[in-house]
Amino acid sequence: MSYLGSGCIRTKVDDLPSRLKLIYAGVTEIITQFQPDYFAIEQVFMAKNADSALKLGQARGVAIVAATNQSLPVFEYAARQVKQTVVGIGSAEKSQVQHMVRTLLKLPANPQADAADALAIAITHCHISQNVAQISETRLNLARGRLR
Repeated sequence: MSYLGSGCIRTKVDDLPSRLKLIYAGVTEIITQFQPDYFAIEQVFMAKNADSALKLGQARGVAIVAATNQSLPVFEYAARQVKQTVVGIGSAEKSQVQHMVRTLLKLPANPQADAADALAIAITHCHISQNVAQISETRLNLARGRLR
């Protein structure tokens, strides 16, 4: 696992359709630039503010459509699972996530909070997909052993 880059897509326009368009274009540009094999994103969480939760859901949807339009498989992870994987505790604070992302990726400084969240999701996907591959290989080897 190595660090290639990070950042945040910022939208300055006020109307939601224009913001969603900018998010779609930004995600598409990042996919084109880095050519990832997978797309990992945080699952929807229940926010206290219903309006914020709906807007977040729409932004996630646009990002997922951008990924699927590029034929990328999409993986979703709960925030608690990401924190558990990266920090070791599911109730970790943002500062702890930033610190561990910095440590794991050997960055010179803590990444910005939103970028750290995205990197933590990527780290989680790497760890989980490696574990699944190892388990699948073990099961395959065990199955082969039984066939002999």
